[in-house]
Amino acid sequence: MFRFLFRFVGLWFLAAAFVALVYDGTKSIAGNGLVVSRLGDSWNTVHPASLEQLQPAVENVAGWLWDPLFVNLLAAPTWLVLGVLGAVLVLLGRKKRPVIGYIRE
Repeated sequence: MFRFLFRFVGLWFLAAAFVALVYDGTKSIAGNGLVVSRLGDSWNTVHPASLEQLQPAVENVAGWLWDPLFVNLLAAPTWLVLGVLGAVLVLLGRKKRPVIGYIRE
């Protein structure tokens, strides 16, 4: 059950990463220069209230985690973060390989 859920959510993240990559590509072509949208900006466009609630929530759990990790993560390209997260979830949800031969236990 969890493997299916990981694969399902991972494929949605990969699809969103592809959409973000196409979005950056079309803006780059239209602007005659490289345009890379940051995760923080994209998240703020989609749902600003949850982005504002993220910092106090992370600082309540582990205050030292906000500045080095989340600040850099929100400054990273959207397509890269979503693509890596989607790939990790798909890999976690993959089916186990069938065993060929004998297993020593």
